[in-house]
Amino acid sequence: MFRTATDGRRLATLPDILARLSAIQSDESNLSAALAHILSAHEPVTASLNTLKSLAPHLDSLATEARFLDRTVSVTARTAQDVGGRVQALDEEMRRVREASERVSQVIELKSSLSALYSSIEQQDWEAATRHCARAMALPLDVISGPFAETAVPTPESHLPPAQTLQAARDQLLAVFRREFETASRARNATATSRFFKLFPAIGWEAEGLQAYASFVVELVKVRPPASAKTSSPLYYITALTALFESIALIVDQHQPIVEKYYGNGKMGLVLERLLHEADRVVNDLVDGWDEERTMKRKLSDASSSLASTSIRGNSLVDFADDETVDHREIDKVLSEAAGMGGRWGLFRKFMYDRLKEEDGYEDGEYEDANVAHATLSEPLSTQLDTHALDIMPPGFQVVEDSGSHKTIEKMLATFYTPLEVWYARSVIDKAHRLSTQDLTLTPISTTTPDDAFYILKSVLTRVISTGSVATVERTSESLRDVMDKDYARVIKQKLDNVYKGGSAGPGTRGEKIERENRQSFIILLNDLDISSSHMERLVKDLSQSAHIPQHFLDSELDSVRLSLTSFINLVPKFRSTLRAGVEQLFNQLLRPKLRTFIPDVYKDVSYILDDDAYAAVELQDLVRKRFVKAWEALIDGYKDTFTESNYRLFFGLALDVLVRPWEKFVTGLKYSELGAIRFDHDLRAVVAYLSSQTVFGDIREKFVRLQQIATLLNLDSEEDVDEFYNGSGIAWQLSQQEARAVANLRV
Repeated sequence: MFRTATDGRRLATLPDILARLSAIQSDESNLSAALAHILSAHEPVTASLNTLKSLAPHLDSLATEARFLDRTVSVTARTAQDVGGRVQALDEEMRRVREASERVSQVIELKSSLSALYSSIEQQDWEAATRHCARAMALPLDVISGPFAETAVPTPESHLPPAQTLQAARDQLLAVFRREFETASRARNATATSRFFKLFPAIGWEAEGLQAYASFVVELVKVRPPASAKTSSPLYYITALTALFESIALIVDQHQPIVEKYYGNGKMGLVLERLLHEADRVVNDLVDGWDEERTMKRKLSDASSSLASTSIRGNSLVDFADDETVDHREIDKVLSEAAGMGGRWGLFRKFMYDRLKEEDGYEDGEYEDANVAHATLSEPLSTQLDTHALDIMPPGFQVVEDSGSHKTIEKMLATFYTPLEVWYARSVIDKAHRLSTQDLTLTPISTTTPDDAFYILKSVLTRVISTGSVATVERTSESLRDVMDKDYARVIKQKLDNVYKGGSAGPGTRGEKIERENRQSFIILLNDLDISSSHMERLVKDLSQSAHIPQHFLDSELDSVRLSLTSFINLVPKFRSTLRAGVEQLFNQLLRPKLRTFIPDVYKDVSYILDDDAYAAVELQDLVRKRFVKAWEALIDGYKDTFTESNYRLFFGLALDVLVRPWEKFVTGLKYSELGAIRFDHDLRAVVAYLSSQTVFGDIREKFVRLQQIATLLNLDSEEDVDEFYNGSGIAWQLSQQEARAVANLRV
């Protein structure tokens, strides 16, 4: 870049002049270099211009050829356009001729079909009339209603437009088919019934044909109980519902292929809707009759009053005992009836789901000779059930879900079944508490309460499952969990609190007897809680794997039902929490005080500073092991045979936890010779072996790891470095390095 010129008159000093002169010389050099560069690049530019000039004649020649080609193509294009226009005009004329010819043929077909139709009607040849009517209906509507047809088709005998003539013929055939179908169905004429049933859809009267068919099959399901049946019979209402649902199920099973063959897939849903309307009426009457016959509202009121008084007075052990207004056996009977009625609907609902979701796989003619009128109603509904189902609701099944029967059954279960089932469970569990006795023949001893209560719970839950209602299972299970928590586990906890409520029994023989009785009662209640936990786990497992669940519920409902049942397992931690608190209470009250002097008594006058003679004498006496065994057996006498295995394990573990820490503290206060350390290790191993032999569980040695590590450190060689052994032995130390040094210093 060239510098900006400066006025030379302003240069006042020699250095400024010299600097300005140097700058001018530098600019001159730069300018010369730029001009030289431009001159060097001029030759390629000139060569390129010459090349472009040489192309000019060729471009002029191409332009001339292009103009000539344009003139030639333009003439050809105009010629082609003229020829194409004439061809298109000819094509349009031919299309119109074909369309006119086709329209004339269709009108001729329409006229001949209508003529043959009325001729067949006069001859009462209904199949031929149906075929001719279907032929006429197959023609396009614009042909039938077009002006040409309205001019050409009418005759002196039938002067109406063809559309009106065809509709009049269809109406006439519909009236004939309805009349003949009803006559055949009343006469149970299977051939005639099938004959007219399949004619309806051929002439566009599908809905009317299905309506007539539905009226026919509704008559087949209007079952009535035999005159000898009495409403007081416990099976009366269940049997009536079974007969109703089996009738509908068998109608669907046997007639669905016929309906779908002539009317198309999914058309059975319209018939089913009519059947369910009839079922709604019958189910509603039966449930109302059951309600009135069994005085359900009074039973529900009495049970509710009983629960209310129990809640107010707060002592279920007395309240249910004093309440004799409700007969438990009567409640049990009506609950079985309610569950049975719900179960029948559940089985029918599952059958309909499985039946409607099946794809159409029938071959033509397979049911040609099917007997429409004579449906066999003797085959049990249970044998009709398929075991597979899809999670997607099949077409037509929503009719079943929205039916009045479904709502009536669900309302009955919610209004009567669930409250009475919960009351029944509470009252029977309360009775199990009140009539509880100790079974002295069992080892360990427990009461009859867990077996009785869980037998009742299993029976109740099995009955809940048999209702076939997911809402009922969820609702009732939630209430029953509350019953098992408050009316079962809490009552046992209350009994535990009452055992030692009066304080200690005092000295003397009588006091010791009372103390033994209290201890046994307390342990037996703890055993009940342990057995209850095991019963609950086994019950949940058995019910969740029960074959009754897939039998009564759809595949899409299985998870919800199993979830409601497995939720009872959440009660087990509550049982075990109460159990552990009780074991700890018993241990703290009876055993912990005796363990305070246990180790000092065992090691009384024992020294581990031994020479050869003293070691031999101590080995002969084996004093520590003998004292420990004697004191331990006196300590736990009466516990092992009374506790359940799980409870004894917990109790035993608490005793060892309380024993080991003072033991560690005591032995770190002693001094050890080389032989004394060996003797201590021998005594410790003998005691651990004895304790392990007293139990069937194998975690005893884990509680003595620190003591065993103390024995290991005491038996190190005198020249072996403790820190080096601690860091390089590979032992998972529970002692800290500082504790290890302190133990090593105990050697003398």
